[in-house]
Amino acid sequence: MKPNLEIKIAGIPWKNPVTTASGTFGSGREFADFFDLSVLGAVTVKGVSAKPWLGAPPPRIAETYGGMLNAVGLQNPGADEFVSKDIPFLRQFNTNIVVNICGHTIEEYVSVVERLAGEDVDMLELNISCPNVSEGGITFGTDPKMVHQVVSAVKKAAKQPLIVKLSPNVTDIVEIAKTAEAAGADALSMINTLLGMKIDINSRKPILGNKQGGLSGSAIHPVAVRMVYHVFRAVNIPIIGMGGISTAEDAIEMILAGAKGIAVGTANFADPMKIPSIIEGIENYLLRNNINDINDIIGSAK
Repeated sequence: MKPNLEIKIAGIPWKNPVTTASGTFGSGREFADFFDLSVLGAVTVKGVSAKPWLGAPPPRIAETYGGMLNAVGLQNPGADEFVSKDIPFLRQFNTNIVVNICGHTIEEYVSVVERLAGEDVDMLELNISCPNVSEGGITFGTDPKMVHQVVSAVKKAAKQPLIVKLSPNVTDIVEIAKTAEAAGADALSMINTLLGMKIDINSRKPILGNKQGGLSGSAIHPVAVRMVYHVFRAVNIPIIGMGGISTAEDAIEMILAGAKGIAVGTANFADPMKIPSIIEGIENYLLRNNINDINDIIGSAK
């Protein structure tokens, strides 16, 4: 008998706890050539703004030990194109659609949420933690007062359940998480990337056009696990854990720390079949350990 992998986040059933980390999967078109997106619990798409964004100047990517730096800057064609092209594409697959939303101001966040209010998407992920934009993004996510303001405003306008994506670039992520919950967040996703920089020793200049960027990949996994572990014990809403998950073992570790769902990001770039292998690995772990329901082990690390 197969173990139960189904979870619920903010009342929305997922067939398994695995989704994609926003910014690493686009709308899934490239990956649909490799595997059926219906295997996913949810597809979390790249950031969507009310109007098109150009993003950060190139170069935008730099490889590092155990991961990568990126400073893409949330480039996207805007909500209208997402609605007309990406939603119909994703609805071909039996999976949930989670839309990551971004803005420079609270008004811009609210604008894109209102644009999506009547559209066929299952959940919203509020990005208040991107380190690669000059306004909004991490500015909102590191100040508890701003977190409360933007989450409250977006929650008031939202018609779908609201996930709030947290930045690790803070003194106390537990305080930020509790503030987001108090402001109306239905769930949390964590963590976004850590701030980092790489310098070319020959030119003596930062490699990224934005100078600094977000560090992701295996190098940040222990940081993410620690933060999920502490936040799980401080809030009463579900957590989608992410940060350096590249194996089923990483995913299980995150679930034991307290994540109900998990997201795979940077690992997709190295292996486009990574997600199906992680889902299979989670199921095999449960079978080997005679665990009938994945919900029984969430947050069970003591």
